[in-house]
Amino acid sequence: MIARTIVIALLLNAAAAAQTTLTFVPIAPGSVVAQQLVAIDGLAHDRWQAVASKKLVGNGSGRDFYQWYLSIYAPRSGAYRIRYQSPRNGGPLERVAQATGAKMWFPVQDLKIVGAAQLMRKNYEQLVVSSHAMAADCGTATVTVFTAGTAGRAAPAVTVTNSCDLSASIVTQPDGPALELRGPYYAADAALCCPTKAKATALLRYRHGKWSETPDYFKVGGGTAGR
Repeated sequence: MIARTIVIALLLNAAAAAQTTLTFVPIAPGSVVAQQLVAIDGLAHDRWQAVASKKLVGNGSGRDFYQWYLSIYAPRSGAYRIRYQSPRNGGPLERVAQATGAKMWFPVQDLKIVGAAQLMRKNYEQLVVSSHAMAADCGTATVTVFTAGTAGRAAPAVTVTNSCDLSASIVTQPDGPALELRGPYYAADAALCCPTKAKATALLRYRHGKWSETPDYFKVGGGTAGR
């Protein structure tokens, strides 16, 4: 059993090394900030590649402003070929625009790749990213889980949003992997300055074909994919 495990690990490492030689078609816009391999097609297949990048759109008021991108590629025909890009194909990112009469671009945004995990189905990984966009006040934070969509593309499986701040980490639970969400909790009548609970924590799980959050602190929305 140990020898078999070692052989499997060596084969996976060799496959990953071979994938690093593939070119990206098209390349991600701007400068690459982070990359993540993810077995969206299953652990038995070549892994996809997610790329977070940002492109300078202008500067003013003592700061630089960027358009962020999330590009998700699948290995096809000897190259990594684009299968989803935000904001072009939808969220979590938005297109930035220059403010009227000012050298400022909104929304001010950023994106982080949290990682990959088998959140929905054994031997199939999903990609987890967190992002934040601000145009006024403290903005909106979003956690998005991507999985396999239709026609060989990637698609959001679930999104979680919260005012001001929201972060996620992949954790192991007795019944499988889950997402631990952290951020301020706002009751329906709470002002942005004064969250009902400044540091709230919840677990997001996919069990029995649906997503559930415990406790129900943050807004959970559906995606366009279900695997």
